[in-house]
Amino acid sequence: MLNFIVANIQELLDNHQLPKSILQEIGKIAEKNSKEVYVVGGVVRDLFLGRELKEIDLMVIGDGIEFAKTIAKSMGVKKIVPFPKFSTAHIPTKPIPIEVAAARQETYNEDSRKPNEITYTDLHGDLIRRDFTINAMAMSITPNDFGDLHDPYNGIKDLKEKHIVTPLDPDQTFSEDPLRMMRAAYFASGLDLKINDECLSSMKRQSNRISIVSKERITTEFCKILSTKKPSIGLTILQETGLMEFVFPEIHVMYGMDQKGEWHHKDIFFHTMQVVDNSAQLSEKMELRFAALVHDIAKPNTRRIDKKKGYTFHGHDAVGERMLNKVSKRMKLSNNLRDYLKKLTLLHLRPIALAKKEITDSAVRRVMVAAGDDLDDLLALCRADITTKNPKKVKKYMGNFERVEEKMKDVTERDNLKFFQSPVRGDEIMEVCGITEGRIVGQIKVAIEEAILDEIIDNNYESAYKYFISIKDKYLKNSEKNK
Repeated sequence: MLNFIVANIQELLDNHQLPKSILQEIGKIAEKNSKEVYVVGGVVRDLFLGRELKEIDLMVIGDGIEFAKTIAKSMGVKKIVPFPKFSTAHIPTKPIPIEVAAARQETYNEDSRKPNEITYTDLHGDLIRRDFTINAMAMSITPNDFGDLHDPYNGIKDLKEKHIVTPLDPDQTFSEDPLRMMRAAYFASGLDLKINDECLSSMKRQSNRISIVSKERITTEFCKILSTKKPSIGLTILQETGLMEFVFPEIHVMYGMDQKGEWHHKDIFFHTMQVVDNSAQLSEKMELRFAALVHDIAKPNTRRIDKKKGYTFHGHDAVGERMLNKVSKRMKLSNNLRDYLKKLTLLHLRPIALAKKEITDSAVRRVMVAAGDDLDDLLALCRADITTKNPKKVKKYMGNFERVEEKMKDVTERDNLKFFQSPVRGDEIMEVCGITEGRIVGQIKVAIEEAILDEIIDNNYESAYKYFISIKDKYLKNSEKNK
């Protein structure tokens, strides 16, 4: 329970002995150098919430870089990372890094979130420029007043009442740095807080301002929302405020688009939100939650009306896989994340298809080989994709999945599929056939792999080599014809 009347909060540090000892040491350094220093922002907020302290944010009245150098020298850290324009510095201490910033105020150009003018200020001047009242708190760390709380904008009250409020007029706060709107969604989702009505209205008015923020920063904040315990809260806020249209238009168009089917009862957007939340319950991996978000990304593009079946979405798996090339490029996703999302989107219907019919070893092998190391994530996504509220249907579908998983375990025990590829390597194919590297080598390898998956031959070198000898002339003749 949070207390409204709090004068000193050092007892909250008793459960954080390492950060406490670091702050006490820095406080002594500050006193020795006649510096006024505070721990600020998220650190103070997380103390009240009982959350783990992963970094220390310090604010000093005066030059932040010079004080960072003083701290580093005293703590035996050889090098800091300075940011002269902002008078801030990063001290790479382990396991808890330290950020030092000068107390400052900033002014902005309309077309940029980067400040064009920075001026030094005092404690309250620095706190009022911060995004939300819950982050506009500071704690003194000098020995004579260690733990004294400074909360001029009632951050503790808002934290207790679970409100997200801006210290200044929200129009000003969000206009200066539009990324704060996404941070509001993140805090709502991650800390179970509610954005107050004024802030929500402002976000709706200024949602288009997010376009001035770099794609990299938007993606970082977006992934943070996906990493929360219930991502749908933050994602729905992005949709309701209009931000999703600019941040992720392919998800935005799902809203209000109906779908009828055996597995689905919600519109595409809310079905997707449920799948994301389900995946969050199954795994801590942000990547899996991202895959859950995009697995039906092509449904709006592939929706057709069938007189008997209602809406159909034929090929949305393959179309979605192709769409993710453009999405990944726009959002500046890593190649690894792009390939992971493409794979799970393309394959997300395959285990479901297995669950609906008699399972053959060959069909199981193909899914397992296609999924590779991401098989567990693929199966988790399929489980998350069941959003029906009918308990009988849930039991039926889960039972089918368990059959599929048992079959996969059985196949795994009998087959060597972990690093599946043609036992006959490319170099040997080229030597025997008297050819150089090219398309025909890949075609022969694929043919061998297909024969193994279809149980025409065994998954070993002897069987594969014999099969290779039997088919090579056909591929060589076709190659000659196509010249």
